[in-house]
Amino acid sequence: MPLKPNRSQKKPPTQVLVVDDHPLMRAGLVQLITHEPDLCVCCQAESASQALDGVRNHAPDLVIADISLPGKNGLELIKDLQALRPDLPVLVLSMHDEALYAERVLRAGGRGYIMKQEGGQCLMTAIRQVLSGKIYVSERMSARILEGFSGARTHGGDSPLQTLTDREFEVFQAIGLGKSSKDIASQLHLSVKTVEVHRVNMKRKLQVQTSAELIRYAVRWTESQATR
Repeated sequence: MPLKPNRSQKKPPTQVLVVDDHPLMRAGLVQLITHEPDLCVCCQAESASQALDGVRNHAPDLVIADISLPGKNGLELIKDLQALRPDLPVLVLSMHDEALYAERVLRAGGRGYIMKQEGGQCLMTAIRQVLSGKIYVSERMSARILEGFSGARTHGGDSPLQTLTDREFEVFQAIGLGKSSKDIASQLHLSVKTVEVHRVNMKRKLQVQTSAELIRYAVRWTESQATR
């Protein structure tokens, strides 16, 4: 007689890799995730390079990552993970405004974006939605994206920063932190000439005339993000 399947056997928990450069934030996420019987944190990382090593060594089913990471940022990490494991879903959990980052994350290959202020229950909803093969963004962001596809979005309320490419935005953030072109080139593995080209393009897109105005714009924006 054929053996009957053992219905008591449980499906192994989903393996999650947590990427955040703040130890307390990582610890809180790990505690939150491990309270769920079907989820397990298989690895933690504080940088993109550690995250890539974690994916290679632990084969997670899901990556939860912040945008702001030392060295290579979360957007670049998503692109690297797409090349390494195209089937691996990435959910971004960040303090930064989704209006500026969510669409960038989805374009890079991420499967969802949730702001840290949303709380644990929303995070669990996002995790399960992404694991089911769907995309997760807030209702407000979902409506905004659909408006963009339909051509109904009005640009009056859009930030000029949305016109920047991912690389230009990365350079803009570095400028806001007071970094010189030489420092930015070293950090992003670019030539100084390339950084200067990005500066020229940013001035045109942001409609500022001088480098000093660009720096002031970037510093003010960085300060506004720090107070959120």
